[in-house]
Amino acid sequence: MPSWNDLLEEFSSTPDPQKSQWIEDRRAEFFGGVSRHQGGRNVIFYGAAFLQKQAPAPMVSITHEDINGFMSVIYGMDWSKGLTLLLHTPGGNPNAAQTIVEYLRSKFASVEVIVPALAMSAGTMISLASDKITMGRQSQLGPIDPQLTVGGRTMSARGVVDQFTRASAEILKNPAAAHVWAPITQSLGPALLADAQAALDYSETMVAEWLSRWMFSGDADAVAKGKAVAKHFNDASTHKSHGRRIDLAEAVAQGLTVEKLEDDQPLQELVLSVYHLMTILFEHSPATKLIMGSNGHNWMKNLAPGEAA
Repeated sequence: MPSWNDLLEEFSSTPDPQKSQWIEDRRAEFFGGVSRHQGGRNVIFYGAAFLQKQAPAPMVSITHEDINGFMSVIYGMDWSKGLTLLLHTPGGNPNAAQTIVEYLRSKFASVEVIVPALAMSAGTMISLASDKITMGRQSQLGPIDPQLTVGGRTMSARGVVDQFTRASAEILKNPAAAHVWAPITQSLGPALLADAQAALDYSETMVAEWLSRWMFSGDADAVAKGKAVAKHFNDASTHKSHGRRIDLAEAVAQGLTVEKLEDDQPLQELVLSVYHLMTILFEHSPATKLIMGSNGHNWMKNLAPGEAA
């Protein structure tokens, strides 16, 4: 399989009028290769140009609009053959992730996720709803603790809860501390505390259920395992950063069903070729989000003229 540099050289040397056809031919070659290697399974690549473009968040993150793309792309697939989902995303709306998961799981007899590079936040949630995850040395998942937008600022839901907890403890210990905490707690407000806790509970409960239903299905302690894993991924107090890298070793240590991409060299070469091809497409087109299927169906989100790139 060609390297990223090989593909880029091929693309650059292809005359401009033929570049689109070159992309399509290579896409068909690599997607078909992954499908055949996986026993004829359906293959979908869901990816965003968050590493290549400074685009508005909805253009690169997981949103409710994405369900339209998945519906379009899976049309005509033989759902009984299962789905291999190649996932590359910074994350996004947990509610949209739930919609995508429930839709795909209602259609396909089995779902496996391959992470060529990054599947963060809500992307991790989707990964945890699979039967198994395949990761390479370069691959990473991330914490699933929700992020809240308040007054144009993004803040951790766990941070909000922890701050109120700390304030309560310090004020109970020393009532005079209330004067110090007053400006902070007043700016956040009790409604935000309730929203933050609800968001944390929502993500953790949902992922725990998915794990017990699918990845841990058949285990005698599936419910307990699901809850423990969901709690770990949702524990921002431990992770410290919403963008923290959770690699293959940590995923395995949590009991997830994870395979090493390097253990299957032909699959690794095919998956990375798909990823490199999509990287080239993101860099040389207005595309910010792609959903592409092994059946040749595509859905694309493009930057509008004048938007940041």
